[in-house]
Amino acid sequence: MKLARLIFALAGIYGIGVLLPMYFERAHLDKVYPPAITHLEFYYGFVGLGLAWQVAFLIIASNPVRYRPLMLACVLEKLTYGLAVLVLAFQNQVAGTIMAFGTIDLVWGALFVVAFLRVGGQP
Repeated sequence: MKLARLIFALAGIYGIGVLLPMYFERAHLDKVYPPAITHLEFYYGFVGLGLAWQVAFLIIASNPVRYRPLMLACVLEKLTYGLAVLVLAFQNQVAGTIMAFGTIDLVWGALFVVAFLRVGGQP
């Protein structure tokens, strides 16, 4: 259970650290990764939804046994972004830095599976 707590706490802290600054750097991203973002509702919606999941990770870290079923949704959350970025990378449609973040999400997803399995046998 300690490993699950650690995995989910670190994932939540890391995610907040990565996503929260995105609220303030959109103009910079428009310059670095053209073309400019045209549908801001999708951009800010993605950031907000991502932050909500980071809070969920922190909640799971508080009691992994109680929230074990939610871990499967967390794996899905990581796979949807990570696999999408992976496919786009193979089509040369995303920058290398984006590929790095997608890969990190896939690693978190794998760690969530480990946590899910480790917590499974505990009361």
